[in-house]
Amino acid sequence: MSESRFYHITREGKLVSLATLAEALAETQKGGFVWMDYTQPTKENLSSLIEPFGLHPLSIEDCLDENLIPKIDDYPKYTFFIFNAFNYVQQTLTIDEINIFLGADFLITVNVMSTSHQQLLQSIERMAELNPKKSLQGPAFLLHIILDDIVDRKYAAIESFENDLDIAEETIISDLSNFKPADLLNLRRDLFAIRRSLFHEREIMVKISRKDCPFIPEKALFFYRDIYDHLTKFFEMTETSRDVVTSLMEMYLSMLNNHMAETANRTNRIVRRLTFITTIFMPLTLLAGIGGMSEWSMMTGPENWKVSYPVFLIIMVIIGMINYYLLKWLEKKPPRKP
Repeated sequence: MSESRFYHITREGKLVSLATLAEALAETQKGGFVWMDYTQPTKENLSSLIEPFGLHPLSIEDCLDENLIPKIDDYPKYTFFIFNAFNYVQQTLTIDEINIFLGADFLITVNVMSTSHQQLLQSIERMAELNPKKSLQGPAFLLHIILDDIVDRKYAAIESFENDLDIAEETIISDLSNFKPADLLNLRRDLFAIRRSLFHEREIMVKISRKDCPFIPEKALFFYRDIYDHLTKFFEMTETSRDVVTSLMEMYLSMLNNHMAETANRTNRIVRRLTFITTIFMPLTLLAGIGGMSEWSMMTGPENWKVSYPVFLIIMVIIGMINYYLLKWLEKKPPRKP
């Protein structure tokens, strides 16, 4: 749903809400600067800003493209930024683009998440109340407040990733059969996306710190360097998490191989026992088959069956015992060296 908000920040640092773009343009003549915020705008909404603020059509196209990486572009009347906001809920990562136009007397934000607007506005109003002469001296200071809030929210997403990695590690150790390796692969894919975003955002802060942006005064650079420090920290946390994912995958494969080896060994022991029993009873089965066909009575005479069959059974027991001890001896005998 497309929404637009317009504000005038007076010289005293007061944030005044306006109803239309025309009112915002009129307020620029009174000093201070204006902030225009668009959520999911149409091309017509943004095209109306080209003439009054000198926006380039390529920047408008970038605002409507949701698959761009963070970047910074300098134009004669403004600097264009693309930043990312992270949201990680229930193992689902959402990366939203935030497009920013920074000029000498205006700030335009596009595609800021509507769910975070209220907290964002409260942060700006609180900063203005605490230090109105210093916190909102120009659009660059307001931009710092917005970026600082966005970057702080990144920590919550990265921390959630680390918690999911801890859960995955506990599951691998305690309940390997119920572990889903697809979840680990999804975490690694999301970490790659976060790392790519943080890498380019850090490069943006490097360019700002080098004074490459003409619309950010030198006295505001200290605030942006603080954002750079946070992004560097988050980037290193992401690198560490990537290493943890690799280690967990290796641990999972190792434990899975051990589990499969244990199963194979268990099967081998069972087959070995069955083979052992079969080997013992094979000659006995042969003798029983012969004796069971009355051949034994025919050889000893039918009248001697009371003696012949007990003797036959004793011979079978003796043969079985000989087979048993012979097989045990063969098992203990060391194999021949090649």
